[in-house]
Formats: sequence, structure tokens, C-alpha cells
Amino acid sequence: MAENDTVGVEVSCPPPVATALTASGLVRLTPTADGTWRLTPCGRVGAVRMGGMDVVVTPKVGISRLLFLLGYAHDPGFRPEDVQGTDENDLWSAVAETLCRHTERALARGVLQGYNTVEDDLRHVRGRILLGKQIARHPGMLVPVEARYDTFTVDIPENRLLRTALKRMLATPRLPLALRARLRHFDAVLAGATPLTAGAPIPAWQATRLNHRYVPALRIAELVLRYQSFEVGTGGLAIAAFVVNMATVFENFIGSALREAWAHRPGRTRTQYPVSLDHDGTIRMKADVVHTVDGVPRIVADAKYKLESSTGQYPNADHYQMLAYCTALNLPTAWLVYAHGLHGVRTRRVRHTDVEIVEYPIDLSAAPSAVLDQIDKLAMAAWVRSVPSASTG
Repeated sequence: MAENDTVGVEVSCPPPVATALTASGLVRLTPTADGTWRLTPCGRVGAVRMGGMDVVVTPKVGISRLLFLLGYAHDPGFRPEDVQGTDENDLWSAVAETLCRHTERALARGVLQGYNTVEDDLRHVRGRILLGKQIARHPGMLVPVEARYDTFTVDIPENRLLRTALKRMLATPRLPLALRARLRHFDAVLAGATPLTAGAPIPAWQATRLNHRYVPALRIAELVLRYQSFEVGTGGLAIAAFVVNMATVFENFIGSALREAWAHRPGRTRTQYPVSLDHDGTIRMKADVVHTVDGVPRIVADAKYKLESSTGQYPNADHYQMLAYCTALNLPTAWLVYAHGLHGVRTRRVRHTDVEIVEYPIDLSAAPSAVLDQIDKLAMAAWVRSVPSASTG
């Protein structure tokens, strides 16, 4: 189904599958008169495989664009070329192929190694003796020796992250045999790295001169670990899922992109900026994006993953919300950033006030670099309009 499909499809599935499918959040299940279920999208995109059934909700922007938006939202260093050439017909294959392609490039010059700090009790002195532990654990004894030392190994965060993502992809059922073979090969190459345990946080890493060739693969691996899951549910039902909320993805993407666009400007860009409408602070709100200069709010923007109506009108409630933000933040202009628009940029002047609300659609069907160019133009327009005294800063 397409994400904007309002009709859906009718399927027959046993109760455990229906329960698990509902829990995935990908689709809404409605019972029909003949005992089947009608599946309709409910604001999320992705794929779920369980009980011999594949349910896919395809994003209107395409799979490669979806992966780019996901990656950039968490890391503005994520580049368009990181997802170029992905298969647009099958999300599972697209993710696996992208991971394999970048892993192959990362490992072309061998497995990256680095230093890990290890604490252990040894039969001989190595590194630094931990006197406190030695006295507490082995009073009056010379051996074993409690020591801390550095070891040069492949068991470093980058390799652990990459191998865990490979194993997560291998758990996905019904991948093409060629892709599965490539995943197994790279997993074997990284055999010296310890996979992360289930539920463990993604290890921190930083792009450096030493791990530069790993960076694209690590970004894809992080996407796999954040959004893809595999579990065995009730009755041994194997469930593989890759499900994302497009409204949240778009909101996070806009926040990251605007922060990057204003990074060289004075001030600070904050997302989910807290503000209250009343003096008592009981009517609380959170604006998607607020840029402050010297601690004073100067720009407010809100991201809406919505389509305008056939008449070119966006929901009135969006404008009420922006008027409330302008009132609470004492700003004359608010920016409504939409994921699509037929009529281009439009400014709405609120009656009996000086408030203007700018509707600014972003064409997500454009190439990723073009999408970022649109955000740059939005950032410049908002800056010049809202921070004129610092527009040359």
C-alpha cells in the first residue's frame, strides 16, 4: 500500500498475526463482515514480515529518500550519496543492499583496529596496577595482579556496531540468497568484534581520519539498529519490522537541516522549544524549531507532514498553533514548513495583528541535495526577515 492509501486491502490472518501486526503500528486493522481484516495505513511507513505475510507501506518520497531523511535527521553528516542507487521496490532489499555496499567499501583495506582499555586480573604485570582493587580483592597476595592496560584489537565500537547491524539484517526472513550470502561474508570478516546485546545502546563513535572509510557504513548501520527489529513473539511467531513515523521523521529532518543552515549565524537553534501561552505557565507548548539570538527568540518554525487540500488550503489548526507561538514568543512571523505544496510559498496576514504566517512547502520528491538547497533558502528567508540587524553576521 502507498502511505496515502485510504482504501487499504482485505486479508485473512490468524489472531496472533493480527495482534502482532496491530502492535507494530504500521497499519490499522478493522474487522470486516466476512471475518477478514481490512488493513489501512495510519501515518507510518515501512515493512513487517510475520507468519508468511509481508505488509509494506511505501513512502511517497521513495525508499532512498526515506533513508536519507532518516539518516540526516540523526546526523547532518549523512550525505545523499550514502543511499544512492538503492532498490526502490523492496525496503528490506534496499536496506540490506545499502548496508552491504558500504560495508564492502569500509572493509576493502582490511578490518579497522584500535585500542581498547581492559581491566583484568593477570598472572604477570601489564600496564598499570590497580592498587585499590589489588588490596580489596587479593590482600597480601602478589598474584593475580589487578591491572589496567590497552590492547590493539578489532573489537572496537565501529566494528561492533557494523557487525550487529549485519546480524540484524541476517535475521530478516526471505532476503534474496545473494544478499544473504554477502551479509554472512561480511559477518565472518568481522568475527573478532563482539555483537551488541539486545537492548544495548548504540556505541558512541566519532568520524576521524582513521575511521573515515567506515563512516558511510556506520551511518547505515545506525539506521538499521534504530528502526529495524526482529523478535519471536507468542507461539514462536517470528516478526521482522522496519517501521517509522513519517511526521516525526520530517520534523526531525527539518530541525537538523535548519540547525545546520544557521550554524554559521549568531545565536542558537533549539528543537522542541518549551514555551507557555499564559503568565502562570499552565498552558504549555513546544515549538518544533526556535532560533534565539542573545537568548531572545527571533525565529519560530513548525514542520507539518501534511498535504494541502484540493483547493490549496492547509488545515486551519496549523495557523492557530503558529499564532499562539507568535503570541507567546512575541514574534511577528512564523514559518509553517510543509512536506508538499501545489501553490508555493504564501504569507497569511492575521487580522487585527501584525502577525504573518508563512506557508513554506518543501518538495521532498527532489534529489536530496536539492531538498537541502530548499532548506537553505528557507533559512535565509527567515533570517533576513526576522533578524535584519544581524543578516550580515
